[in-house]
Amino acid sequence: MAENNKKLASRIRRKRSIRKRIFGTAERPRLSVFRSSMHMYAQVINDDTGETIVAASTQSAEIRSDREGKKKSELAQLVGKLIAQKCQAANISRVVFDRNGFIFHGRVKAVAEGAREGGLQF
Repeated sequence: MAENNKKLASRIRRKRSIRKRIFGTAERPRLSVFRSSMHMYAQVINDDTGETIVAASTQSAEIRSDREGKKKSELAQLVGKLIAQKCQAANISRVVFDRNGFIFHGRVKAVAEGAREGGLQF
């Protein structure tokens, strides 16, 4: 249990350091990614107003039907593509990527690659 708290504290420290430099605006909102042990969550946030513009996760209805037999990294890539589609519908083409303190590999990287394939620019 203590090791988990140490890992979480390290991630929170990295997150705060990253958030000092990354800020989402109306022209270029922030794409924030969260990774739990089972699911991936992504949301596009305008930090000027503090509102979430679009959001997607592995629990979204669009992805829920396609979950059978896929690995977590494949589902993460679908989350990236879904968030890119929703951004295109909201007239957003450029975002700032916020990895939320997670290391940029595995599922976090898969979300970024899926979003790029969907047409988002970082």
